[in-house]
Amino acid sequence: MQFREFLHMLQQTGQLLTVSQEVDPHLEMAALIHRLGEQPVLFQRVKGSSYPVVAGLCAQRSLLASGLGVTREELLFTLARALNNPVPPPLLATAPCQEVIEEVNLYKLPILMHLPSDGGPYVTAGIAVVKDPEFGRNVSFHRLMRLDATHFAVRLVEGRGTHAAWQKTGGDLEIAICIGNSPAVLLAAAMSPPPGVDELAIANALMPTPLVKCRTVDLEVPANAEIVLEGHITRQLVEEGPFLDLTETMDMVRRQPVVEIHCMTHRQDAYYQALLPGGLEHKLLMGLPREPTIYAEVQKVCDCVDVLLTPGGGSWLHAVVQIRKHGPDDGQLAIQAAFRGHTSVKHVLVVDDDINIYDPVELEWAVATRLQADSDVVILSNQGGSSLDPSAWHVPGEKSRTAKMGLDATIPWRKPSGELRSEEERAAFRKVRYPAVPLEKYITK
Repeated sequence: MQFREFLHMLQQTGQLLTVSQEVDPHLEMAALIHRLGEQPVLFQRVKGSSYPVVAGLCAQRSLLASGLGVTREELLFTLARALNNPVPPPLLATAPCQEVIEEVNLYKLPILMHLPSDGGPYVTAGIAVVKDPEFGRNVSFHRLMRLDATHFAVRLVEGRGTHAAWQKTGGDLEIAICIGNSPAVLLAAAMSPPPGVDELAIANALMPTPLVKCRTVDLEVPANAEIVLEGHITRQLVEEGPFLDLTETMDMVRRQPVVEIHCMTHRQDAYYQALLPGGLEHKLLMGLPREPTIYAEVQKVCDCVDVLLTPGGGSWLHAVVQIRKHGPDDGQLAIQAAFRGHTSVKHVLVVDDDINIYDPVELEWAVATRLQADSDVVILSNQGGSSLDPSAWHVPGEKSRTAKMGLDATIPWRKPSGELRSEEERAAFRKVRYPAVPLEKYITK
């Protein structure tokens, strides 16, 4: 579904809460979004802006699945297919995102100030489109701190797509920032495909995603985006931050590039999309697209059933990998593969296919009953890690360093003596479950 189709579906199914009272984007709105548990919400009246604000549209796996027209259980495999089979999107001559062209004034947008400690008001749900001189189009999320009516400070992670493209130009880099995007575009923008693979082609494989040429820069953007800001990433650097990140801790202040915006287009009666920093939607949109890459790497070495980046790990640092064991060393192989599949992962837990990976109690039970610390724990020192991990070793301009741990909580195929257990002996490790009983047969309301 496109953004407005998705919004309409949520309205029709009663999943969208509408707030008609005026709400201030300066601190008040973010607090209310959080208090509502990031339920999909539409703020009709926004203080200081004519744009209504929507938030929480992608804060649940079930919502993202419905936006793509699949079940929750199909999400991982749907994303994996699109990642492996991108479809070049068509280019339109005209598009809804350019129905209105107006003078740039970023103060007209209801850009949220989330916390008093923030460096400023931040665009959080915008995706950036740039072109790498070597590899072509690159699409990704970047937080943008408003500086004035025409400028942002943009956080560019060193060595990643946009930063690499900016470094190659030696000067300014054209950029288009799209706000109000379909679930397909949001998920594709959070992926990290190999260089040269177009994220908008991945989005188009998930659902039809036509593009249109920008008005002032040599870039193409989703035709159905609500708002498009065109400009350049300059060579000027300013202080960016602090800002609440995935780990629900404040990210550090850095010297980051300034973006100059010189053209703004939008749909008639455009919506502004907000994303709560450190919240469920932030974690899910960033973490879910990494699950297929972990799955692909694990599948190379053993029979992978499912992957979950857990909310408690910021949907970034902790991975649970579910496998179907065919050999005694499959759990250890899966640990190593998971680290390759998402290099920011800090801790990996591998479990059998009889464990519900969405139930923290069952995960803990698997660790308690199947793991021996002296043989089933892998510890790796001084590894490349995530800049989002506050306990890692951070040196400005360099890759963060951390220790990593893998836990093999699968049924042990070997006895302490090293002798292989029989299939019957392995079966004794499985949880005994009571049969399901249809309560309606016994209890009447």
